[in-house]
Amino acid sequence: MNRKVPLQALIEAAVMAALAFILDLLPSINVGPWMSISIAMLPVFLVALRWGWKTGMASGFIWGLLQIVLGDAYVLTPLQAFIEYFIAFSFAGLAGLFARHSLSVRFILLAVLIGSLARYFWHFIAGWVYFGEYAPEEMPAALYSLIVNGGTALLTFGLCAIVLILLWKTAPRLFKTT
Repeated sequence: MNRKVPLQALIEAAVMAALAFILDLLPSINVGPWMSISIAMLPVFLVALRWGWKTGMASGFIWGLLQIVLGDAYVLTPLQAFIEYFIAFSFAGLAGLFARHSLSVRFILLAVLIGSLARYFWHFIAGWVYFGEYAPEEMPAALYSLIVNGGTALLTFGLCAIVLILLWKTAPRLFKTT
């Protein structure tokens, strides 16, 4: 069965990616020198919950592309940029694995957790490989990346989950496609 993605879903994916980019430009909450949390993933989570993981991943991919093209990316090597901006941002769209479920607080929490962990898994890999030199002496690069990226993932998960649940409670129509 060949199921095409509706044009409306593709338009929403692009618009939400642009909104995510704009939200990413706003000041974030800094926790230490390398950890910051923001609500920039919210638009990707929202489109993923509306249309599914494919559209969510497309939106994340576009968001990462915007980061690169518009010069907001921190690029060390082409492979690092590919991992952190195309793969990692795309994987936030896996929150859409729960798009077909009747939404509840539990499904929203699970969706945001999966999207956050999927994205930050790739940031962990890149941090381990490319940013290990910033680890304090005597601390393995993998542990440093786990602390920085794991902490960021958990804090971002918490903030995004709270805001998304509040949105769902106050404006449930945002989560429906019809």
